[in-house]
Amino acid sequence: MDERFMKKAIELAEKGGRNTYRNPRVGAVIVKNNRIIATGYHAKFGEKHAERMAIDHCAHPEELHDSTLYVTLEPCTHYGKQPPCVQAIIDSGIKRVVIGQLDPNPIVAHKGAAILKAHQIDVKMNCLTSEAESLNKHYNYFYRHKKPYIVLKQALSLDGKIAAKPGERTAITGKRANRFVHEERLGYQAILVGSGTVLADNPILLPSENSDYPPIRIIVDRSGKTLHFEAFKLFEHPEPIWIFTRSALQEKAPDHVKIIQTDDFSIPKIVDDIGQQGVQSIYVEGGAQIHHTFLQAHCYEEVITYLAPKLIGGTGLSAFSGNGMIDRETNLTFKSIERIGEDLRIVSERVK
Repeated sequence: MDERFMKKAIELAEKGGRNTYRNPRVGAVIVKNNRIIATGYHAKFGEKHAERMAIDHCAHPEELHDSTLYVTLEPCTHYGKQPPCVQAIIDSGIKRVVIGQLDPNPIVAHKGAAILKAHQIDVKMNCLTSEAESLNKHYNYFYRHKKPYIVLKQALSLDGKIAAKPGERTAITGKRANRFVHEERLGYQAILVGSGTVLADNPILLPSENSDYPPIRIIVDRSGKTLHFEAFKLFEHPEPIWIFTRSALQEKAPDHVKIIQTDDFSIPKIVDDIGQQGVQSIYVEGGAQIHHTFLQAHCYEEVITYLAPKLIGGTGLSAFSGNGMIDRETNLTFKSIERIGEDLRIVSERVK
């Protein structure tokens, strides 16, 4: 019976989509005498949490007394943009709480369950945990490992080329795959490229769909080649841009551009700096050198490959090509393969 109602809570959580931003997606169901009396979900960053929405949506508040709450994530205990959900649960008269997964955020972890138990509320942990955790893969990883979840994305020809020659933009995938990538960007809090991609492609690096929380565009630019703000299309758009560089800035940066000067130009240090700003996920769009550098540093969890049915050959630029050796072979496992128009989308995970 518990699993049946938790499945409903998981379905509700999915309605939050990408609108919860840095908050987790959470669903809640309140049950009395095996009947659902109220539901809720976290609909948008800064708005009511799932538990409070469900409590407030109960048509007959007196029914909350001695009811059971099913919630996909441990209820919060702190004041943020919303007051703590544990207090709303205690005040409502709910007497049993079934939780999908503990919250890995140290502000909450184990505290929500402990407070509920201290108020004589029966708490059951870890109901459909893997399904509940799948709602918030990046959030869970970020708080468990204290660093962003990193995906390396590439578009390849069948012979493993990403361009006809270095420094030249080459269309690899078809229109449907290109549209899919634009939508995929919305699932990440930052999009990262090297300066070579900016110089060769002059990209905008934004999803085609408008969002209240667009990804931060990050450029790794050791020598400061992109610090000419009038020369590149991405600077024409007001969404945030961060540039990591060793170079001194010669002109005033636009308001939406943040220059981060660093002498330690290692990928682990840059990733750590990004994580310190609360960014939970990074979509690394390439090109070959920046991917090679992330591979050398073992700083990634997934590789997403769009494989096109074409050959380039000759002096074409190969994927993951760069300076220096890789210290060990990297094994991946295929997670999914699907067709997007004329191309294949292959998702591979690192083998731990």
